[in-house]
Amino acid sequence: MGDVLVVIKGLGRGGAEQLLVSAAPYLDQERYRYQFAYLLPWKDSLVPELTGAGFPVHCLDGAHGAGWVGRLRALLRRQRIQLVHAHSPVAASGARLVAGRGTRVVYTEHNLWSRYHRATFAANLATFPRNDHVFAVSDMVAASIRYPRPLRLLPMPAVETLHHGVDPAVVVGEPDGLRGELGIPEDAPVIGTVANFKAAKDHATLLRATAHVRRAVPGVRLLLVGQGPLEAATRHLAAELGLEETVVFAGFRSDAWRLAATFDVFTLSSTFEGLPIALLEAMALGRPAVVTRVGGVPEVVTDGAQGLLVPPRDPAALAEGLRCLLGDPQLRARMGTAARARALDFDIRKAVRRVEQVYAGLLA
Repeated sequence: MGDVLVVIKGLGRGGAEQLLVSAAPYLDQERYRYQFAYLLPWKDSLVPELTGAGFPVHCLDGAHGAGWVGRLRALLRRQRIQLVHAHSPVAASGARLVAGRGTRVVYTEHNLWSRYHRATFAANLATFPRNDHVFAVSDMVAASIRYPRPLRLLPMPAVETLHHGVDPAVVVGEPDGLRGELGIPEDAPVIGTVANFKAAKDHATLLRATAHVRRAVPGVRLLLVGQGPLEAATRHLAAELGLEETVVFAGFRSDAWRLAATFDVFTLSSTFEGLPIALLEAMALGRPAVVTRVGGVPEVVTDGAQGLLVPPRDPAALAEGLRCLLGDPQLRARMGTAARARALDFDIRKAVRRVEQVYAGLLA
């Protein structure tokens, strides 16, 4: 039986972190002993879900300098870890430094290299050849993994695009009673998104687009599911735009997929996405999407098939796409059916099987 440690920067609510939890029920625990470790003690909201499923979880306490690297080294030795699978560049850089020669290293890249802070980029780059295998969450992310010209002679590990996805056992059911709970009239058209309030999600563009949509569809509601550092600023902008009666802030919800089932149209106004799990969940529920043409999104949605793709930072274009779908129930239904079919290609179980195939090859 192989001993595997999955390490990530934090276990708060986020796309990469949620993937670990979604994958957990399908891990082959007869073949591998899995443990999890994370750096930031305040990002721990997903820890109970992993420990509740029977997985040991270790906090390396990376809040006070680089001491976590030594704690990681000690953990690897104490638990006789044979393979480390890292899911963030900082955690990966430390793991590569302390993993012994007999410990294999797998890395999943969730972001474009060009988006990293200079120090993070340097640490990731300097240790990158130590990877035994690299997964990228989208083709766009994979294409960004390139050494600068002066370092092109460094060995490049195998890089493979692996589309992660949703747990079909979770994304089921109907949103009975949720509209009433949220104060949304039963006959109101609902645009919705599931995204934490961070700069890359660009909620400002979505609010401005909604102001345009409301002129054509006065009863429309915008349902925002999530939390984050820019929530107060987003609420302030909504008030400035006169959208207090239009925008519903639902906060963090562990049943975000149920709220997504209340949407008529799912939307993302992001300026960057690796592979947005919230989009895949909405598609699995049969919801058409109006989303920005960024990152891995075009690998999921074909413009005019499962939804509409629009340029980022363009409220008018986003509004036009939303108006188009809200005004055409037949088009929504057709795209929703296509979206549900497309989501089947992004089953988390397929990703888990492929990851464990790589583990088996490395540990053979």
